[in-house]
Amino acid sequence: MQLQGKKIILCVTGSIAAYKAAYLLRGLIKQGAEVQVVMTSYAKEFISPLTLSTLSGRPVLSDFFTRNDGAWNSHVDLGLWADLLLVAPATATTIGKMANGISDNLVVTTYLSARCPVMIAPAMDLDMFQHPSTRRNIELLTSYGNTVIDPASGELASGLSGKGRMEEPDIIVEKIIALFDEKKNC
Repeated sequence: MQLQGKKIILCVTGSIAAYKAAYLLRGLIKQGAEVQVVMTSYAKEFISPLTLSTLSGRPVLSDFFTRNDGAWNSHVDLGLWADLLLVAPATATTIGKMANGISDNLVVTTYLSARCPVMIAPAMDLDMFQHPSTRRNIELLTSYGNTVIDPASGELASGLSGKGRMEEPDIIVEKIIALFDEKKNC
């Protein structure tokens, strides 16, 4: 349990790769992490909050306020709580919003409030990933000190083949463990 005691925010965005978030969440918990899932509204079109809530043992957050009682989901408190913020899958839209500070959802406002390391696992079609605006946004995020987990190559949801697949969950978990091991040895 190499992530014992680590608090991780898993931000899930609206990509076909959102199904991998369940496997990623399971891998993080298996390693001892406490995980809070935050989803964009489009992510809920690809994977159910109920699935991720059941796996994490925590309510999934998606809106600034809960609908039934008006309770505020504080992005500031989340940003202070976490030892790591992980955006997986990260769509071109979310990457662009993060890079440019467009904080119109709970994922991006939490990112902007985070005082912990940030890892981003892009997932999109190969042309979107290679587009100059996406490349510029990824370079910006890297220049801010974020770690971008390069997407893998292979068959994409479009039927094309190339670079753009979100890296496999077990490899992402390994990279997270390595990040914390590196910090421990500093």
